[in-house]
Amino acid sequence: MRKDKKKVFNQLEKKMTADDSLPLKKGATRLVFGEGDIDADIVFIGEGPGYWEDQKGIPFVGRAGAFLNQLLDVINLPREKVFITNVVHHRPPNNRDPLPNELEAYAKYLDKIIEIIDPKIIVTLGRFSMAKFIPGVYISHVHGQPKQVTWNDRAITIVPMYHPAAGLRNGNVKQATIEDFKKLKDILSTKKSKIKSDLEPDQMKLV
Repeated sequence: MRKDKKKVFNQLEKKMTADDSLPLKKGATRLVFGEGDIDADIVFIGEGPGYWEDQKGIPFVGRAGAFLNQLLDVINLPREKVFITNVVHHRPPNNRDPLPNELEAYAKYLDKIIEIIDPKIIVTLGRFSMAKFIPGVYISHVHGQPKQVTWNDRAITIVPMYHPAAGLRNGNVKQATIEDFKKLKDILSTKKSKIKSDLEPDQMKLV
């Protein structure tokens, strides 16, 4: 089963690599599809590749990536046990914010990535990935708070967080992000317990 899943995943990456309609492809060095475990319980979604990500084709390998690695270490969650990607998979010029038409163009691939992995939790890093699932809110008001949403006809837990780069610029945001990450394991444990409970058949009471 995993072999078939990996095959589908690799085919999706090849399709995306060859897609010349993607609006940011022309100015980028390479596609930054994503990295990690395709059977992960948690998927992290950032905003877009920066300089080093564009050079290496791997998400979160610059300074923000180093902070993300530290955050994962805080909760003893190996990076190779999660999946990390972005809402756009080519570097925007000068690291500017992605535009609405760019978000829309890449969305079909991101949606498929999520569908294939089928995670229990999606952690959004920054306001653009948060807005995909929880529009119309301020990240300062909801960060670290798990939200149950219906997305593409499936129930999923979204945990909005600040982008690691924001933590590097602001000490208060950095501390808030560390505290938010500490909650992740409890959120995942609660989610797993609920899934197990939902799958167990009702016990017949003997009178």
